[in-house]
Amino acid sequence: MLETPEELAAGIGARVKARRKAMGLTQADAAQRAGVTYATWRRLEGQGAASIEVLARAAIALRAEEEVRALFPAPPARSIDELASRR
Repeated sequence: MLETPEELAAGIGARVKARRKAMGLTQADAAQRAGVTYATWRRLEGQGAASIEVLARAAIALRAEEEVRALFPAPPARSIDELASRR
């Protein structure tokens, strides 16, 4: 499924919002836990507008850092030699 960057960012913001709500946090509480302003948190949830640092702070605040670490896995090895060289 192809998405525009704006659609992808908005989807991330929506997932941040859903996770925050599932944890029973207000936007103000989540922003405080993340060490960002309330306005920054609102932009993250509403528009998906955030720097990588803000996304990392949100992930830590919402206990989703492992999911963020997994965003860009290494591509599959094309040969045994390539797989061995990755160690």
